[in-house]
Amino acid sequence: MIKLTEQKKQAMLRLSSKSGIIAALAIDQRGALKKMIAACKPSGAEDRDIIDFKTLVSKELTPFASSILLDPEYGLAAARARDSNAGLLLAYEKTGYDASQKGRLPDLLNIWSAKRLKEAGADAVKFLLYYDIAEEADINEQKHAFVERLGAECTAEDIPFYLELISYDAQHSDSGSQAYARIKPHKVNDMMKEFSKPRYGVNVLKVEVPVTMTFVEGYADADKVVYSQDEAARYFKQQSESTPLPFIFLSAGVSAELFQQTLRFAKAAGSTFNGVLCGRATWAGGVKPFITEGADRAKNWLHAEGQRNISQLNAVLQETATPWFGKC
Repeated sequence: MIKLTEQKKQAMLRLSSKSGIIAALAIDQRGALKKMIAACKPSGAEDRDIIDFKTLVSKELTPFASSILLDPEYGLAAARARDSNAGLLLAYEKTGYDASQKGRLPDLLNIWSAKRLKEAGADAVKFLLYYDIAEEADINEQKHAFVERLGAECTAEDIPFYLELISYDAQHSDSGSQAYARIKPHKVNDMMKEFSKPRYGVNVLKVEVPVTMTFVEGYADADKVVYSQDEAARYFKQQSESTPLPFIFLSAGVSAELFQQTLRFAKAAGSTFNGVLCGRATWAGGVKPFITEGADRAKNWLHAEGQRNISQLNAVLQETATPWFGKC
């Protein structure tokens, strides 16, 4: 456990509900959002499309979120448009990774720093790291040193450091396969153990659930079951025990309904997760009307479906999530 300074504690309070649950909205997507827009627009996504959509989502949905995660490349207008009661996380990483190099190595936005993100209004800095616990030692050592530098930078600025961890297997590219599902619990839970070490200076982990829910008994077709419900529950419990830090779940692009079911499953398994940073499961359906029918139509969708998604998620969080107060 890393004890929070008073400044970090106040920032964490701004990012969470009064009850200590992090009910955050994520729209820091850049490459993924461009692809979603391009699927509806043959000429491709323009910067203005991305900026305006993020701003609309922020304005319409942050009254129902404890905070919002944005990027400084396209999201600063959205940050200004957010509800006054919503905290702000800003992403520090470049989107994606260089596929021509081994190891999915991390990289930072060139003209940003923890200091500059804080000056832009961030209550916390978020960084996304792709990590394979079994990858070559020289690659993982680069990542360890990289995160140590980020932690030291955030410590110097006295701003919370949220580390988003995305697992993968360097030998197999299909993370949606049954083969990957079998090794995912080890990948996810062991990398959480690694980056919970005090040397990294992490305050909150943003993580995947430790199983692929569409391969869990009761959530999968009979011929696609990888985990029994008891096995899946054990992996959730092991995940919770793998870190003393507050940790929150990302939605990983699944449907709003499946994500809510997953949170209930995690709670029943004994997980003490502390909230969510939920993105596409909340707002993805608004992209098509925004591009094909205009901002007013997208606003109507956000008022109806978007608000319903986030309100239902908030209700589930009240039933399932644990306050972070006791963890730092």
